[in-house]
Amino acid sequence: MRRKLVVGNWKMNGSRTTNAVLLSEIVAGLSASGAAGAVCVPAPYLAQCQAQLAGSALGWGAQDVSAHASGAYTGEISAAMLQDFACGYVVIGHSERRAYHGESDALVAAKTVAALAAGITPIVCVGETLAQREAGQTDAVVTQQLGAVLAAISADDVAKLVLAYEPVWAIGTGKTATPQMAQDVHQVLRAQLAAKNAAAAAGVQILYGGSMKPENAKELMAMPDIDGGLIGGAALKAADFLAIIHAAD
Repeated sequence: MRRKLVVGNWKMNGSRTTNAVLLSEIVAGLSASGAAGAVCVPAPYLAQCQAQLAGSALGWGAQDVSAHASGAYTGEISAAMLQDFACGYVVIGHSERRAYHGESDALVAAKTVAALAAGITPIVCVGETLAQREAGQTDAVVTQQLGAVLAAISADDVAKLVLAYEPVWAIGTGKTATPQMAQDVHQVLRAQLAAKNAAAAAGVQILYGGSMKPENAKELMAMPDIDGGLIGGAALKAADFLAIIHAAD
C-alpha cells in the first residue's frame, strides 16, 4: 500500500516572517494525518526550513537542482548544497522550468541523476500543454518525458523516484483534469515504470499536480494510481494545505 504524499511547491513566494507562521501552522495540524507532507521552497529559505522543521513530521526540499556537481555555473545550486540543508526532496522538470528556462528532457534526466546520487528524492514532473492534449498527444508527451529519465537511471533507482503529473493546461487556470482523466495518465506512467522495474513501479508515488484543491483532493486521491498531490497556490495557506493532506487519509 503506497502512502499518500502531499508536497507544497511554494514557487517564488514567501518571506522569513510569513514562512515562520505558515510552517508552524502546518506542523501543528499534521499530527493526526496518515499521509506524508513536505514543502519545496525557494532556495534562500532552505536554512529556515531546516531550522524550523528538523524533528517534525513535515519534510522539506528545493524547487530545482543543477546537473553539475560544482564549478563555474553562476546562480546554480548543486545537489551537495541541498544536502547541506538536509533536503529530502527536489522538484525536477516542473512545467515552468521547461517552458520559461528551456529545460529539455535530457537536462531533466541529468538533474534526476544528480539528485539520486546525493540521496535526495527527485519529484520528476511530466505533463502536456492544452494544444498537445487537444491533439491527442498526452500519452506520447508524458512517456517521452519519463522515458528520458528512465533511460538515464538504473532499474534499482526506479524505486527512489516520485513522479508528478501536471497537465500544464490545468495549472493556475482554474481548470482541473477529471479524476478519471488524471487516473488514465497515472496508469500509463506506472505501466512505463513497470517496464523498467515491475516490483519497484508498484511502490512509486505518482502525484497529481494540476490545481489540486481542498474541494477536489479527496476525489482525485481516491483513484488507484493517484498517490497524492504537488500543490501550488493552496500550499501557501495552511488551512488549505492541511485540508488536502487530511483528504488523503
